[in-house]
Amino acid sequence: MQGFNNNPLIFVMIKNSNLFSHTSFNRVVGRPFIILSRVESTNNYAMAKLHAGVVDSGTCFLAIHQTAGKGQRGKSWQARSGENITLSIALKLRNPQLRPFLLSAATALACYDLFNHYARGHVKIKWPNDIYWNDRKAGGILIESIYSGHTWLYAVIGIGINVNQTLFSPNAPNAVSLKQITGNTFDIVTLARELAERLDSRIQWMYDTDPEKIMEAYIDCLYKKGETVRLKQGNIIFETVIQRVDVSGELISRDAMERRFSFGEIEWI
Repeated sequence: MQGFNNNPLIFVMIKNSNLFSHTSFNRVVGRPFIILSRVESTNNYAMAKLHAGVVDSGTCFLAIHQTAGKGQRGKSWQARSGENITLSIALKLRNPQLRPFLLSAATALACYDLFNHYARGHVKIKWPNDIYWNDRKAGGILIESIYSGHTWLYAVIGIGINVNQTLFSPNAPNAVSLKQITGNTFDIVTLARELAERLDSRIQWMYDTDPEKIMEAYIDCLYKKGETVRLKQGNIIFETVIQRVDVSGELISRDAMERRFSFGEIEWI
C-alpha cells in the first residue's frame, strides 16, 4: 500500500472482487439515481449495497435527510434536511492502476463546475478537495476505496454541497450556500442530477486525459495558489506560499525552501 496513504481516501481490503451485481464500464454516473428519504450516511449505505453485490457501477444515492454524514479525518458532515446535496456514488474503477488522487481531483473539478456555474465566480478548490467560495466552505468530498491486495477495484464517492441552507452550526462558522450567494432557492434533486452528469463527464475525461492535464485543471482552481498562507504542522505555525499539488496528492509550497505535505499533516490557520 506504499504511496496510497498520501491521499484523502479511506481504504478497505477485500477478498471477493465481484461486488457489483453486474458491471458495465460504459454506464454513466447517475443511472440509476436513487433517492433516499432518510439514511444514516449515504457512503455507508452505498458501501453496504456494494458489499451485498446489489448495486451497479455509477449508481447514485441522494439522501433527503442524512442523520450521520461523514466528513474527512473522521469528522461529521452536518446538513439540514432537504436543503443540501448529500450524495454518494458507487464506482468500479475502469483502470485499477489509476493514481488515487486523480479521482479526487476529477470529483472536485465536477463539484467546482456545478458550483461555479451558479455562483458565477470566486469558486476555488481548497486542497485536497473542499469547495470554497471566497474564504467560505461550500462543499466537501469523501472517497472510500476498496482494494484487493494492491489492486484498486471500487470507490464510493461521497459529496456534500451546501445549497439552500442559510443557518449553520457554530461549528461551521465559515460555511456558505448557493442560496446565500445567489438569493435563489434550488431544487435539490434536479441539482444533484446535474452534479451526477458533470461528474460523469469529468470521470470519462479523467480516463481519456493525461494525468498532467488533470492536475493542470485542478491547480488552475487551487485555493490560495501563489498567495502566502499560515499553516500549522504539529506545534509549529509558519508562513509559506502555495505553489501546486502533484499527481500523488501532495501539496507543495515554498518559502525559504520547498515544502511538501501529505493529507492530514497540516492545518490551515
